[in-house]
Amino acid sequence: MVAAGGATAAAIAANLVSSSYRVKFRRREFLDLVAIAKPTTIYHVRRMHFFAYDGFVMYTFECDNREFPQPVVDGIEFSNRPWDE
Repeated sequence: MVAAGGATAAAIAANLVSSSYRVKFRRREFLDLVAIAKPTTIYHVRRMHFFAYDGFVMYTFECDNREFPQPVVDGIEFSNRPWDE
């Protein structure tokens, strides 16, 4: 797993290519979408896995890191609020 600092930068980058809208999926549908979208990285914060695709953040609470062929980057927080220290 990559350090949390890298995850913060990655989450910010994902936010730049997506709106503030998020789409929640069940496990099977999320894994199907990962196969369709082919994201280069999956992000992980607490129980949530997510990535940006088609202008939205796609996420699920039902997956495990081992289910993805992509690297999984661990973060410490997911937020749609403006950046604040």
